[in-house]
Amino acid sequence: MPVLAQPRIDFATAQLQSHKIAEDFYTIDGVGGTMCVLVTPDGLLVVDSEYVQLVDKTLATVKQVSDRPVRFLVNTHVHVDHTGGNEAFGKTGAIIFARDQLRERLIRPSPIPSGAPRNPAPPGALPRVTYDGPVTIHVGEEDVQLIPVRAAHTDGDTLVRFVHHDILATGDYFRTVGYPRMDLVNGGSLQGLIDGLALTIGVAGPNTKIVPGHGPIAARSAVIAQRDMLLAIRQRVAALVGEGKTLEEVIAAKPTADYDTKVPEGSQGSEAFLKSLYAGIQANLH
Repeated sequence: MPVLAQPRIDFATAQLQSHKIAEDFYTIDGVGGTMCVLVTPDGLLVVDSEYVQLVDKTLATVKQVSDRPVRFLVNTHVHVDHTGGNEAFGKTGAIIFARDQLRERLIRPSPIPSGAPRNPAPPGALPRVTYDGPVTIHVGEEDVQLIPVRAAHTDGDTLVRFVHHDILATGDYFRTVGYPRMDLVNGGSLQGLIDGLALTIGVAGPNTKIVPGHGPIAARSAVIAQRDMLLAIRQRVAALVGEGKTLEEVIAAKPTADYDTKVPEGSQGSEAFLKSLYAGIQANLH
């Protein structure tokens, strides 16, 4: 099964930028996953923690948003561009929240693409509060709901809902650049992606701001469009697999052709998406 490789990044020159979404709510992005920062009189709640190589820049950017202490850190999924700064945030006193499955994968990580073992996360990077059902953190005047999303991008995904702000943070099961990514090695699946998008559509309203794991903020309509695209492409690829087509023949058939010009360029192109989709469909046949 394909393993998601991390892109080559010049961390020395990488820059992070904060964006004000509401009077007390910011996003931070740059080279890794998009972070969220909720500012309250009780302190900050932060979603995701960027690469470990960017720890100093990440903490400095959060400090520019507010000099209040980070009380809570929520991980949306296990990948290093979303959990790399965990240990540094933990040292500042932040309590880290994440799914049970995410903590387990930090302790016993899947191998790198070459098959070599990955080092486990240091103890200080591990979530201190884990869950496998819905959890609500009450911070300031906001209710932050942590909603499990099963076997989607990974098997430890969380949808973070800021109830009173009408903002959702999805992590990487919804992205607005590149084709969707399911990390099969870390428990992801196409059906889980589709189910996660359906869950998000059901929670979102007409004015909800949806912060993806990567890419610009979107509306509910963009999530619907991505869900419908996944359903259509899955049907096409499943039909080709049913005809006995090889992976190379499926790619050559270009089942994503009518979407290729509509999907904004990102780290995953159509061929990589088709490879993981093909592997997932094949796995379900056995």
